[in-house]
Amino acid sequence: MISTLPILDFSRLDAGADDAAAFRADLLRATHEVGFFYLVGHGVDRQLIDDLLDVSRRFFALPTEEKLKLENVHSPQFRGYTRVGGELTHGDVDWREQIDIGPERDAVERSEGTPDYWRLEGPNLWPESLPELQRVAQQWNDELSRVALRLLRAWALALGAPQDAFDEAFADKPFSLTKIVRYPGESDTERKQGVGAHRDGGVLTLLLVEPGKEGLQVEHDGEWIDAPSIPGAFVVNIGEMLELATGGYLKATLHRVFSPPVGTDRISVPFFFNPALDTVMPRLELSPELAAEARGLSVDPTNSPILDTYGDNALRYRLRAHPNVAEIHHADLLK
Repeated sequence: MISTLPILDFSRLDAGADDAAAFRADLLRATHEVGFFYLVGHGVDRQLIDDLLDVSRRFFALPTEEKLKLENVHSPQFRGYTRVGGELTHGDVDWREQIDIGPERDAVERSEGTPDYWRLEGPNLWPESLPELQRVAQQWNDELSRVALRLLRAWALALGAPQDAFDEAFADKPFSLTKIVRYPGESDTERKQGVGAHRDGGVLTLLLVEPGKEGLQVEHDGEWIDAPSIPGAFVVNIGEMLELATGGYLKATLHRVFSPPVGTDRISVPFFFNPALDTVMPRLELSPELAAEARGLSVDPTNSPILDTYGDNALRYRLRAHPNVAEIHHADLLK
């Protein structure tokens, strides 16, 4: 039984062939055995990290009426602000407030034969009184997309596939999502749910947590491992679509978040790196040695089966997590 998540140094990819090969071996081991790790040496500028945390704090400090102008009930794409208790995980209330920010694109015009998942493509909702949020969030998307794509290339090589095996899925209109979250302090003698236990439904998640904060737990061999923040590090985990691509050799792992203690709060920023909505995730052909250790897809009675097309999974999750938005904008899909 492990007691902490592995720590991987991304800079080893640039330290020569031997170090790069050792990094890829460690990456493969960590995500086969645990599905989570800390990533240091990623090269994301410290000033950008500080700017993101600062603008996040200023957003949540806005008057409630300002934040509610951006409430996601105004967005068919499920973008914008969600008040505390406005999102569900497996039917239970998540005790957090947040703003969801995706790629800034035009909405897709609906016509007969257009897949329903294209309803998720469209614009964001931005606060007029805090224009810095859009600038910093878009820079964050660009920087973390760079890190995430390089990680996927490292995985591809480690799995015996061409380095560009995943490139096509992310080359045109990747559907990334930045979720800026504030957890108000609700835990006292009993820890309260921040986010219920779940597996991420996409490909890859990079999580930034304020320094000195904790609350994230990762399941491993039937036990829960605490994953407190490490200064300058991202917590990285794979989602169900990468598990699908590897026949279960890589592991999408259950995790949950508790609210911080009463009188405190916590800012967390998960970045979900996902392919275009119409992507059918490529299935990698593993070597006989790796294939023998592939476990198949995770069986979770609280979750639905993984679908081949990413957009189908993404839409299903949004409809389930935000039933109020679904009822307003997508009632036809609920029948």
